[in-house]
Amino acid sequence: MTNQTLAAGKNKVTFKSFGVELAGDLYLPEGFDPTQSYKAIVGASPFPQVKDQIPATYGPEMAARGYIYLGFDYLGMGDSPALPGEFKQARYMFRLIENTWDAVSYLGTLPFVDEIYGLGVCQGGSIIASAAVTDHRIKKIAMVSGMMAADGFQWTDRDMANMQIAAANASMQKTYETGEPDYVAPFGLTDEHSRQEFIDLGGNPMVGETYDYYGRDGVKGPVAVPTYTNMHIGDQGMQSLFSLAEAYADKIVQPSLTIYSSSAFTAICSTQFVEKLTNEHKELAFDEFSHVDFYYKPEAVTASTDAVAEFFAN
Repeated sequence: MTNQTLAAGKNKVTFKSFGVELAGDLYLPEGFDPTQSYKAIVGASPFPQVKDQIPATYGPEMAARGYIYLGFDYLGMGDSPALPGEFKQARYMFRLIENTWDAVSYLGTLPFVDEIYGLGVCQGGSIIASAAVTDHRIKKIAMVSGMMAADGFQWTDRDMANMQIAAANASMQKTYETGEPDYVAPFGLTDEHSRQEFIDLGGNPMVGETYDYYGRDGVKGPVAVPTYTNMHIGDQGMQSLFSLAEAYADKIVQPSLTIYSSSAFTAICSTQFVEKLTNEHKELAFDEFSHVDFYYKPEAVTASTDAVAEFFAN
C-alpha cells in the first residue's frame, strides 16, 4: 500500500523489484477520486526505452480515456538502479517479465484499482504476452507493433543471428574479465550520429523512422530524453533472441488485442503470434501507419489508444 498523496495527472512513484526500488510514473485520470474504483494498466515499453518515451505518450492518452496507467523504468534503465555489482543499460527479458509481475503487485496494493490490464508496445508486447501466461491477475492484454513472434524476424538469417550471438558472448566474457561494462550500439545507432550518417550505414528499411525517434535529433532521442541512451550492455543478444511469447501463445487465457502495421516488415511478429493463439482474441491491422508511427505520431497513437480503451472497457 502507499501513503503517498496522489492526484490526477502524472505522479512519481516507486515499487520494489529484485530488492531495489524501480522508478515509475502513475498516470491518473481527470477528476481522480481515491474512494472510487478504476481499471489500471501496466505499460511495457520497447527495447531499450525508458519511461519518458512510450509510457510518457501512452500514459496520458490512457488516463484521458479514464484508465490508470503505470509506466516505469526496468531494472538498470533510466531512473531505476542496477543491482549491486551490475551495470546500467542491461535489460534482460527474464527480468523484464519479473519486473512486470512486481508492477502488477504494486498496482494490486492500490485500494482504488479494480482490474489490471497489460499494454505493451514493440518489445513491450512480448513482455506483456509472456508475463500474462502465468500471471492471471492481468485480466486482458493489448499489444501494439508487438514483437511477440520474433523468431521469424530474428532467426530468418541464421548466420546473422549466430554472428549476433558471438558478439554478445564476447561482450559478456569481456565484462566478466574486466569488471567494466562493455557498451555497444545494438542497432548501429549511437548518440552522436546525424540522420544521414546513420542512413549511410545501411541496414533495415526502418532506419529513417528509427532515427527520427531515437536519433540525436529525434523526438525521443538522447537530447530530448536525458535518461535515454542508444548505448547498451553488449551481451543483450543472448537475451533478446529468446522469444517466449510465441512459444507459449496457446497457453494465454486472457482476452487479447493485437494492433500492428500490415505494411511494416515487423508485421510477421504479430501475424504469426495471432495464428498460435487459442484465446478470445481481436486483431486490428492498419495499412496507413508504420511500426514506429505507433510510438508517437498523433493519428497512429489515437487509433491504437482508442482501440485499446474500447477493448479493455468491454
